[in-house]
Amino acid sequence: MTDLDIAKEIELKHISSIAKKLGLDANSIEMYGKYKAKLQHSVIDLNKVKQSNLILVTAISPTPAGEGKTTMSIGLSEGLNQLGKQTTVVLREPSLGPVFGIKGGATGGGYSQVLPMEDINLHFTGDFSAIEKAHNLLAAIIDNNIQSKTNSLGIDARTVTWKRVMDMNDRSLRHVVVGLGGTTSGVPRETGFDITAASEIMAILCLANDLEDLKKRLGNIFIGYTFDKTPVYAKDLKVEGAMAALLKDAIKPNLVQTIEGNPAIIHGGPFANIAQGTNSVIATRMGMSLSDYTVTEAGFGADLGAEKFLDIKCQSAGLSPKAVVLTTTIRALKYHGGADLKKLTVENIDALEKGLPNLEKHIENIKLFGIEPVIAINRFITDADAEIEIIKAYAKKNNVRVALAEVWAKGGKGALDLAQQVIEIVESSDSEFTPLYNWDMDVKSKIEAVATKIYGAKYIDYSAKAKRNLKTIESLGLDNLPICVAKTQKSLSDNAKLLGRPRDFTITVREIEIAAGAGFLIPITGDMMRMPGLPAHPASENISIDNDGNISGLF
Repeated sequence: MTDLDIAKEIELKHISSIAKKLGLDANSIEMYGKYKAKLQHSVIDLNKVKQSNLILVTAISPTPAGEGKTTMSIGLSEGLNQLGKQTTVVLREPSLGPVFGIKGGATGGGYSQVLPMEDINLHFTGDFSAIEKAHNLLAAIIDNNIQSKTNSLGIDARTVTWKRVMDMNDRSLRHVVVGLGGTTSGVPRETGFDITAASEIMAILCLANDLEDLKKRLGNIFIGYTFDKTPVYAKDLKVEGAMAALLKDAIKPNLVQTIEGNPAIIHGGPFANIAQGTNSVIATRMGMSLSDYTVTEAGFGADLGAEKFLDIKCQSAGLSPKAVVLTTTIRALKYHGGADLKKLTVENIDALEKGLPNLEKHIENIKLFGIEPVIAINRFITDADAEIEIIKAYAKKNNVRVALAEVWAKGGKGALDLAQQVIEIVESSDSEFTPLYNWDMDVKSKIEAVATKIYGAKYIDYSAKAKRNLKTIESLGLDNLPICVAKTQKSLSDNAKLLGRPRDFTITVREIEIAAGAGFLIPITGDMMRMPGLPAHPASENISIDNDGNISGLF
């Protein structure tokens, strides 16, 4: 059975009954039909946030086969609820690009899903659309100001880096020229499109504390320079109020349900290889205000999503996770050990053992933050018992907790051991979350801390452009911002081909972008792409809808 087939078997509960589980009445939610709702900011209680237990789910370095981090997060929340711990899972929203491309949706899988999966994976409540409109409003205002003869700031078009966005994979829009058609159609200049998940507006929405903070951050977006070298921000264009107005509903988190009828909050969707890769601060605080345990996930491996979650989001929002679940698959470890992608379902002890250093490094990384990890073996039907025992033996030898999880096939029942391990960490551990670096460190020192301690690099090489960027950042007084490294998810290094645990490599910083609104700097390494393309046979070829409105082909 497909994930969609399983989802259609479930009789959904009215969203008001899910809200009731969280102690919320009808006045605290805004219903979007029977099975979706927006949550009011008033439900956040910062005192309860301090008392709640936040659990982060991350993973080893991902592979094309997928590791099931979202599925694990949902299954863990189901397991905790079954053990009597009131738990809410808090996740990111899917992007349409991957849904119609190659990766598919992001609502979990099997008997560990959030529902209604069709709605969540498609337009949902319109948050991505609102972010797209707010982003493109700023783009339109910038070009209008460049064109204007009476209301011009004197913006040097050559310094403008703000592109447009669209929530679709479309490689043909990566590089475009706007303003063609004569003097009444604008000033010709080169620009392009990014995917909506890569928008700074998305990052801002996910780090904002409330509408007031959102508007302030929107105003702080760095645009470029005037011809006399004066920096220009969105607030100089008087556009932050209109942008915030477009986001008035998008800033409210979405309430849905799991297959087992437990609450799930879904909000925001920044990618982890180019942004912070976690759901919104507001959504996480809501989960923690309403539950004893809150399970959340961070995109890709622990070197990306988890590091950014801990160094950026947690420091910004004052959050302290109690435990980290490291999602691990047999097939991923075999891939990192040199096994062919097409043969990952074949038992291969040798490749598995050779891939263990990748797991080892991610465990080390989590411990750098003073948090105890637990390895969650996401079991697939092709995993051999002997292969599972290899990981268990490794964990025992290295005094690391480990649990076999069968959440796809069994839902919460398949995560009871994992849930119990998490409870034991929360109730017995005296560990204390410690960020990797202090924001007040200079930019190079922050980059060095992440590159050497988290990735395992020995040297950091800065291009001439990156060195110029460092001077610009210092001149703007933005060198006290945290860093959000843009890096491939396929390797601990900036070279996607270096699998396993590469050591003593050089990482190259090509340039450093300024995301002053979001409140971080983006050192760009390797060949990072903000507008993906579609594969030869995109997933959209399999998606359809019948005359009764039944959707097929989503996964």
